[in-house]
Amino acid sequence: MNFDPASFQPQHFLWAFEDGVATITLNRPERKNPLTFESYDELRDTFRALDHCRAVKVVVVRGAGGNFCSGGDVHEIIGPLTKMDAGGLLQFTRMTGDLVRAMRACPQPIIAAIDGVCAGAGAIIAMASDLRLAAPGTKTAFLFTRVGLSGADMGACAILPRLIGHGRAADLLFTGRTMTTDEGFAWGFFNRIVDDVQDEAAKLAGQLATGPTVAHAITKRQLDAEWNVTIEEAIEMEARAQAHCMQTRDFKRAYDAFAAKQTPVFAGD
Repeated sequence: MNFDPASFQPQHFLWAFEDGVATITLNRPERKNPLTFESYDELRDTFRALDHCRAVKVVVVRGAGGNFCSGGDVHEIIGPLTKMDAGGLLQFTRMTGDLVRAMRACPQPIIAAIDGVCAGAGAIIAMASDLRLAAPGTKTAFLFTRVGLSGADMGACAILPRLIGHGRAADLLFTGRTMTTDEGFAWGFFNRIVDDVQDEAAKLAGQLATGPTVAHAITKRQLDAEWNVTIEEAIEMEARAQAHCMQTRDFKRAYDAFAAKQTPVFAGD
């Protein structure tokens, strides 16, 4: 797929691209940025396209109007789901899961800039990101059980325990209660709590965008892959991955800069 981040114009969210950083803004602030069937679909396709886009080095996901995302739109998603047959429901749940697959498969680090409400599918998008920055007072809830559904949604039962531990994940997924910002930081869900989350996310994205792109992609891939193998297998996987990084021009650039007592300028090759 030929994807040009400079000319991309999505229909269901805002997109900005500058200096290697793509910013996705969920933009329905009057309803706390809920998702629709169409925005799920377009987000999934966008992250799939990023798998083949070297120009984008880092992705920031944020919400407009002081909230991150309130989850699936009650009237545009939840209502229609109550009228679907089994085949239609499975098609929908597989599509939403494909969004998480696409986020995890794309090579770029994804930074979630989270403030206000972060609930349901919004909490899942935050969970599926690589780094999560939160504003004080952010309210995060995996609230599926509160609408009669299980906590097993879009990979939550696999990914959330890896981030915060089995017992804490069980607490959130069984009760659907709100995780406070302080809890999220103490448990390792949030990487940082900052007053200006949008500014901090932009700064972090800019920092990562100037780093070694191939190496970042390998780090992201291995963080997922090594959960499913033994320590012995992981060590061998990392040996091969690191040997590959040592063949990049960025590795040579870093050495030359170090020898010259300069800061390396990476080019992503």
